[in-house]
Amino acid sequence: MIIADGVRPDVLALSMDRGELPALAALRHEGQLSTITSAFPSVTGPAYAPFLMGRYPGSVGLPGLRWYDRSRRVARLPGHSRSYVGAEMRFVDRDIDRASPTIFELAKPSVGALSVIGRGLRRRERIGQSPAFVARAAATHFRGNVRGWLAIDRQVGEEAARRLRTERMRFAFIALTGIDKTSHAEGHNAPIVIDAMRIVDDTVAEIRSDAERDGRWNRMHLWVGSDHGHSRILEHEDLVALLTEWGYSTLAHPWAFNASADVAVMVSGNAMTHLYLDLDQKTRPWWPSLGEKWNELADKLLERASVDLLILPTSSRSCEIRAPGRGSASLTWQESSYSYTPITGDPLGIGEHSSLDDSDAYDATIESDYPDGLVQIAHLISSPRSGDIVLSAARDWDYRARYEPIPHVSSHGALHREHMLVPLLLNRSPASKPRRTVDVMPSALTALGISPPKNLDGETFL
Repeated sequence: MIIADGVRPDVLALSMDRGELPALAALRHEGQLSTITSAFPSVTGPAYAPFLMGRYPGSVGLPGLRWYDRSRRVARLPGHSRSYVGAEMRFVDRDIDRASPTIFELAKPSVGALSVIGRGLRRRERIGQSPAFVARAAATHFRGNVRGWLAIDRQVGEEAARRLRTERMRFAFIALTGIDKTSHAEGHNAPIVIDAMRIVDDTVAEIRSDAERDGRWNRMHLWVGSDHGHSRILEHEDLVALLTEWGYSTLAHPWAFNASADVAVMVSGNAMTHLYLDLDQKTRPWWPSLGEKWNELADKLLERASVDLLILPTSSRSCEIRAPGRGSASLTWQESSYSYTPITGDPLGIGEHSSLDDSDAYDATIESDYPDGLVQIAHLISSPRSGDIVLSAARDWDYRARYEPIPHVSSHGALHREHMLVPLLLNRSPASKPRRTVDVMPSALTALGISPPKNLDGETFL
C-alpha cells in the first residue's frame, strides 16, 4: 500500500493520461482506478487510521492533528493538548484505541515507511525512524525546504523497494509525502507536484520490476491511494488572533501552555479546527447548555467569511450543523443509522433523510459538496476527544498562517469534495466498488487470507 499523500484523483488521472506516470497507468490498465472518500478531518496522520486500522480517526482517538485532552490523563503536561506535528508524533501509537488492532499487528511480518501509525512494527521494520533520518526530516520541514522533501521521498521509496526485494513480508505501507508538501507550497497542479508524483511512479515501477523478476508479481497486490486532496487558499483566518481581538484568552500550538485560557484552538490541515470551551470541565459539555455562555461566539464565527460549516455537538449521538446563509439542521445517529433533519435550512444541501444505513448515507451525499458527510460528521462528533465547536473552512480559506514553515497556497482538512475525494489505484479489479478509505484495511486482510476483525468501520471490496 503506497500513500501518495495529498494527491487529488483528477490530477493523478490527468497525469496518467498525459503519459507522465507510465507505471501507474499500467496498474490502471490492468486493474482499476476508483475515486473514494477519505475521512474527516481530511489530514495526514488521522486520515492514515482508515488505511491501517479500518476505522475512522475519531473512533480510534485521533480527532485531529491537534486536540485538547479534557481528561488530563493522556496529555498530562501543562496545556493538556496534543500536536502530532513534531516531537509529540511519538505518542500516536500510545494515544490510539488499544482495542482496535493495526494491520501491522495482524499481518506479520510487515514494514512501514513514514507511517504516522506504527503500532505492531518492530524498530527494524520502521523506515524513516532512525535518529539521523528524523533529524534530517525535521530540518527539512522547519526550513521550509520543499525540494528537500522530494529527496526524502526518493530515499524512502528506494529503501522500501529494497526491503521488499530482499526480505519477504506480508504487508508493506509506504507513505510518500512530497505531493502534499509541494501542493501546500505551490498549488496542487504545479509542475513540482508532477516531480513528486514521478517519484511515486518510479517506486511502483521498481517494486513491480523486482516482483516480476523473482516471480512474485502474480501474487502481489500493489495499491496506491491518498489520505486527502487539496484546494487553493487565498486567505488565512488566524483564529487565535481573531479570538484574542474579541477578548478571549486562547491556548494553541506552538505555545499551548496558557493555564488561564478560555478557548483551546486546535487546527488541522489547516482547513478545519476544534474549539474547546469551558476548559476547567473534565467531562465533555454539550450544547445547548453551553449556549447560555457561548452562543455569542458561535454566532460571530458564523458571520466570518472563512466559515463554511459550524458543527455543535448536542450529545454523543447528535449534533447541530449550521452554515452561513443556508440555515441549520440536526444530525442524529444510532449504531449505523443516520437521520438528517432541516431546522431552519439545509446546510449540507442534501434534503431531509431518515434512518439511512452506511451505504444509503454514502449514496445520499456522494454527489454533494460534502461526500459521505453524514457518516464522517457522526464518527468525528462521537469521539470524546472532539471539540465543542467544530469548524470546516470555506473554499479559499484556512485557519492558520503563523508558524507554518511552508506558506500555504493550498490546503486541506475540511469536508469539501476537493479534500474528501481521493484516488485508489488497484493492480487487479475488485469484486465490488470501493467506496471509502476504511475499506482498504479489511480488503488487504482479505487478500492476505486473514479474517478482518468484527469491529471495523469498513468492509472488504475483494
